Amino acid sequence: MPNSIVNKNCSEKNKIGPHCVTNSRHKLSGLLALLLCSQLLLFPKITVADPAQAAVASAHPLATEAGISILEAGGNAFDAAIAVAAALAVVEPAGSGLGGGGFWLLHQQSSNQQIMIDSRETAPGAAHRDMYLNEDGEVVREWSLDGPLSAAIPGTPAALHHLAENYGQLPLEVSLAPAIKHAREGFPVSPRYQRFSNFRLAALQASPAAAKIFLHDNQIPELGSLIIQEDLANTLESIAREGRDGFYRGPIAQMMVDAVQQDGGIWTLDDLANYQLVERQPIQAQIGDFTITSAALPSAGGKLLVSMLKQLELLDYQQANPQQQHHYLAEVMRRAYRDRNLYLGDADFVDIPDYLTTQAYAQQNIADIDHYQASDSEQMWDGFANKGQDTTHFSIIDAQGNRVAATLSINYPFGSGYVAVGTGVLLNDEMDDFSAQAGTPNAYELVSESANAIEPYKRPLSSMTPTFIENDSRVAVLGTPGGSRIITMVLHGVLAFMEGENAQGMVNRPRLHHQFLPDRIQLESPGFSASAAADLRQRGHTVQVLNRQFGNMQVVLRDNRTGITEAASDPRGEGSSAVLSQTISD
Repeated sequence: MPNSIVNKNCSEKNKIGPHCVTNSRHKLSGLLALLLCSQLLLFPKITVADPAQAAVASAHPLATEAGISILEAGGNAFDAAIAVAAALAVVEPAGSGLGGGGFWLLHQQSSNQQIMIDSRETAPGAAHRDMYLNEDGEVVREWSLDGPLSAAIPGTPAALHHLAENYGQLPLEVSLAPAIKHAREGFPVSPRYQRFSNFRLAALQASPAAAKIFLHDNQIPELGSLIIQEDLANTLESIAREGRDGFYRGPIAQMMVDAVQQDGGIWTLDDLANYQLVERQPIQAQIGDFTITSAALPSAGGKLLVSMLKQLELLDYQQANPQQQHHYLAEVMRRAYRDRNLYLGDADFVDIPDYLTTQAYAQQNIADIDHYQASDSEQMWDGFANKGQDTTHFSIIDAQGNRVAATLSINYPFGSGYVAVGTGVLLNDEMDDFSAQAGTPNAYELVSESANAIEPYKRPLSSMTPTFIENDSRVAVLGTPGGSRIITMVLHGVLAFMEGENAQGMVNRPRLHHQFLPDRIQLESPGFSASAAADLRQRGHTVQVLNRQFGNMQVVLRDNRTGITEAASDPRGEGSSAVLSQTISD
């Protein structure tokens, strides 16, 4: 990377004006027929084809297929994003769903706009700072992880409606059709599904409605058996007919509130009716020749990603040997996560320092990095930290150049484990992403200060980091699930792109993670040699070599000079990628 750094102020460039959209519903039956008759070319990991091209990479083959089918039916990247998100809500219930939320990073080619849609969940109106403390003032972690009391107000249904009304070309009835089909007909249980359902078995068993859907005879379903979700199909059809009101008002909303309140939760009809997503200006920065666009608060991802890249540039990371690079990565991750812990939260509720992504602050951050010895996290601060989640991610580029990077979540695998009777909606447990008490770790060993304390209608801090990276010759759309490791995994992907890797190389790169506290490096295995781990220990780092790999990155990448597009789905997951050649109409 060159040594010069230029900050780009995008406040005017990224203003979002009115969007002219036509959602004509005539010829609907023809579009549906075209959708159902689409012939798809699906590839398990990576594909390259001729321009003009569109591409989808997602965490499940059926979701990738849904996105491609919508593109073939005349939809754009935003219509395809609706289809993929809804399909994932059906076929990957451990990672996301209508009962969750997330961040959508959009590039609208016609206006050259970069837009972040914040559909993060919000705390219910009756939420309060001490709601997960017992009478002795101790955090009861189960209260914020399991059951309806752990659920924040979902944002994903509002985002589906918003995308269709403001950015898409097709009506929701078309974009949601694949998800409705999979909910009614079922999807087969995979080994990954079995692992996650086993991990959350007790929580699922505690909710009769969830157990009826996601378990068989109250136990882990057999491999290949079908998960059928009739109630969820009905809820999706309600959204298809009525938009957001089909979820946040009316019979579906009433059933959710009745169930939640009966089982100890605090949702109200007003909480649902008053939910609002927010369009935000993404984080954007210039790192050498590369433009980075990523999620803004309440995601910590964009700020930390830019902070780490600026520190690495000042350290001349690209010229270092591999062992030195590993050390530098751990040290800049340590410092970025310290700042996250101390300062970050929902910027609509708390004041955030404006210097955290400046070059001057990056220089200050690296001033005490020893080039050969590990720092000590306990001696680097006088405060504490925050957040992570098991999520899903998908990346899309259409032939016109529109892009979507979307990272969606219900937090822990299978969220709260609770389904509201009659709706099929699996609720999130995103309330655990708040700081239940300063200095107390959440489910991902992240600790928080007061900036992320629970308040009514507040959004919890997140690690979700949908990202674009581009230069004059190439552009990539990427992101991943993975809890507190999301931001550092995206950093690995961005660095791979800067080094000239293709889409497959970006998702394949071995991953190292440090989150300040606990003060340790995690290395995935396989991925790092024994000598690499030994070198880090010799420098004074505590190293945990995991007996598994982590993350599930989804990447689409386009060569701006040729239009050739590639897509890659992380080999660590069960997803797929697909490339579609299209005719661009004037």
